[in-house]
Amino acid sequence: QVHVAESGGGSVQAGGSLRLACVVSGYTYRNYFVGWFRQPPGKEREGVACVDTHGGTRYADSVKGRFTMSQDIAKNTVYLQMNSLQPEDTAMYYCAADLAQMTGVCRTRVTDFGHWGQGTQVTVSS
Repeated sequence: QVHVAESGGGSVQAGGSLRLACVVSGYTYRNYFVGWFRQPPGKEREGVACVDTHGGTRYADSVKGRFTMSQDIAKNTVYLQMNSLQPEDTAMYYCAADLAQMTGVCRTRVTDFGHWGQGTQVTVSS
């Protein structure tokens, strides 16, 4: 059974940094995509970034140049380093995982992922 768990959220001032961690368990092989999503208050969940089975990453335009995904395969952990945080980055952040698609290319689409964590809150004050 696949299990996804995020950690690392918190409160920072604008311009600050946070690193989120996501542990994915239950897969036998590293043949799954991992995505980060966020849901601001009163808004829909949106894609932030994803990583494919070969470490290739993709980012939403709103976070390019500020957020970076990395992974520690031995620990089944994926990280989201968030720099230059702004108040508009305030949201509940979710990690999600699912088996890699045939294209081999991950997408930051909510519907591409079936296993979700409980979320971790990120609050950025001005």
